[in-house]
Amino acid sequence: MTKEAAGAAEAAATEAGRDPEAVSKFVEGFAAQLVEAGMQRMPARVFAALLASDSGSLTSAELGESLQVSPAAVSGAVRYLSQQHMVSREREPGSRRERYRVHSNQWYEALTNREAVLKRWESALREGVTSLGAGTPAGRRMAETLAFFEFVDGEIAAMMERWRVHREERFGRG
Repeated sequence: MTKEAAGAAEAAATEAGRDPEAVSKFVEGFAAQLVEAGMQRMPARVFAALLASDSGSLTSAELGESLQVSPAAVSGAVRYLSQQHMVSREREPGSRRERYRVHSNQWYEALTNREAVLKRWESALREGVTSLGAGTPAGRRMAETLAFFEFVDGEIAAMMERWRVHREERFGRG
């Protein structure tokens, strides 16, 4: 991070009543938790930085400066996060620059978008049961796996509806 960028980041954090070191520690700590759960390191850091920003939106340059990484690293991380429906890209009005935004419902979106993956797995597993034979040990194992994913799929849909209601009660429409 350049001296000017570090100064600007520190000033912004101080203005908001935050200790820049504490913010950085949170970003790196939360990113480490995401990595432990299976996310790649750089997308985890970018996501945590976006989540910790008041606006929920930063440019590639801002992310690079705050995380002390190259534009290419930010670009790859954002591409991954976009594919996972965890961030969106927005154009700055009157500029070619893009901003990357995390939304308050990113977990909801990311989880509900897994439905398509589950449906593909269910389809493949149905084919497996047919190919292996439902009466064989492998076919029965495949059928149990299929039943599990069908169950999970239904539970996620019901849980997401309960979350939507709970979120509205707690935070209002938004």
